[in-house]
Amino acid sequence: MAIGVDELRSRYVGMVFDSVEVQALRDEMVGFASACGETEPCYIDPDHEDFQAPVNFTTKYHGARMLPDDFPEFDRRAMIDAGKAITWHRPIRAGETLTARSQIYDIYEKTGRSGVMLFLVHRMEFTNEGGELTSVVDWRLILRGGLS
Repeated sequence: MAIGVDELRSRYVGMVFDSVEVQALRDEMVGFASACGETEPCYIDPDHEDFQAPVNFTTKYHGARMLPDDFPEFDRRAMIDAGKAITWHRPIRAGETLTARSQIYDIYEKTGRSGVMLFLVHRMEFTNEGGELTSVVDWRLILRGGLS
């Protein structure tokens, strides 16, 4: 029996199900910025007075789990990565330890030409050692055919 979108939402939306710590390393920050084609000195020159990670830096991280342990099973071959969106709140400095907490932010359904698609929005909120929010990354996953 398939579980409905309303039940999925009430069970999982807002549930924090994973937490990881990562360290923003200088060389990784520079490498990431360079790979993205960044040219601003504050992102690619560690000696720059305002050296910081590029705005999209936290998109490189993921948690230990993609979904809550008790999330209904589905055919992962039917899953599509629909991209990431980032909201930047404050600079990330080299050497900072960030805590990333994962939650299901939203679940919704759409019907397209190929049928029903279930959208899951996996959110990671990154905070620095002082508990200040640095960025939020929303990752959208599409399950073709839903959870049927």
